Amino acid sequence: MTQTPESSVVPSNAIDSQEAKRVTYIGAWLDGLLSIVKVAVGFLVGSAALIADGIHSLSDLVTDGFVLAAIHYGRQEPDNDHHYGHGRIETLTTLLLGSVLIFVAGGIAWSSIDRLLSGTEVGAPGAFAIAVTVLALISKEWIFRYTMRVAKRVKSKLLEANAWHSRSDALSTAVVLVALVGAQYGLGWLDAVAAIIVGLLVGKVGIDLLWESARELVDTALPEDVQQQMHDVACSVPGVDSVHDLRTRQSAGWVMVDLHVVVGPRITVSEAHEIGNEVSRCLRHEFPLLTDVIFHVDPEDDAGEGDPSRLPGLPLRPEVEAALDERWYMHPVWRTLNDLQLHYLDDKVSVTLIIGDAVHQPPQCLASQLKALASDIEWLGHVEVMFITRAASSAMR
Repeated sequence: MTQTPESSVVPSNAIDSQEAKRVTYIGAWLDGLLSIVKVAVGFLVGSAALIADGIHSLSDLVTDGFVLAAIHYGRQEPDNDHHYGHGRIETLTTLLLGSVLIFVAGGIAWSSIDRLLSGTEVGAPGAFAIAVTVLALISKEWIFRYTMRVAKRVKSKLLEANAWHSRSDALSTAVVLVALVGAQYGLGWLDAVAAIIVGLLVGKVGIDLLWESARELVDTALPEDVQQQMHDVACSVPGVDSVHDLRTRQSAGWVMVDLHVVVGPRITVSEAHEIGNEVSRCLRHEFPLLTDVIFHVDPEDDAGEGDPSRLPGLPLRPEVEAALDERWYMHPVWRTLNDLQLHYLDDKVSVTLIIGDAVHQPPQCLASQLKALASDIEWLGHVEVMFITRAASSAMR
């Protein structure tokens, strides 16, 4: 396989940020130009709807600035102060963007209702105003489609939200176009009605953005069907007995998941860890938006038993060895001990004694004797004795 020189490699995250910034800069220049033209022409022809649409384009320009700042800071790598990255900056900016839209919508609707009730006369806007509106409509629809393509490619919810902001401007411009055509033929009241509709459209987009960003900030889980798919993928990995406590959350379009993986109770730590690694690899392959996978390996299914840190614990090795030595120190099996394995199962500590010299008694007999000598230990579970040959013992060392 050919290796690409490190000096020519550009991190994909940096490429995504550059592309996102490029489309946002293009949109900002377009929004600024359209805002000036719409407001100027609106004042010239006396169209409140066109002026409102120009203010909407101006709000697009302001939010473009928010988006550029969020893209710059929100896509930075994790650091000492932000161990999970800076994705929440995009979420907070989306929240602010939605708030601005609602504020703008309220102002547009209020002034338009006042204009409608006062019966202000609206003259014919003329062909030039209609032509400007058609050009603005085409421009905003183009920037919407361009921004949405980039948003899908770089997986940015913020950029996607900004694209829909552009689409809302296109929709409002379409309403204004209808109003201007109506006013051209004597239906001047359509201008105020169109301005009110524009305000409602802008407010709807703002509410949607607030709702989505708020859900993300409170760590709303992925849909249940997606969680079930993740559960099934994890369970399909060889060595996984079951999966429980699967939890998900999102940050700026990326997904984080943590889960408990149940494996065989007596396999080695390294094997159990590798099984967990394979679960992580399979999940990342099936769900490309996963940015963080945390797994906890369980030797038995303890789903629903609560946080183990809040429950009474079992003794660890130093205490176990001290308790067993106190009761078994004279027994030949204990004195020829090669290894002691501990298994924490069923709220008990089961022990396996591996000895290097065979004792002239069956292992089951020896295990029963040892169990009887330590019968007063409440936490002691199963006792097992295993013999290994001297050659095997040497090999283990």
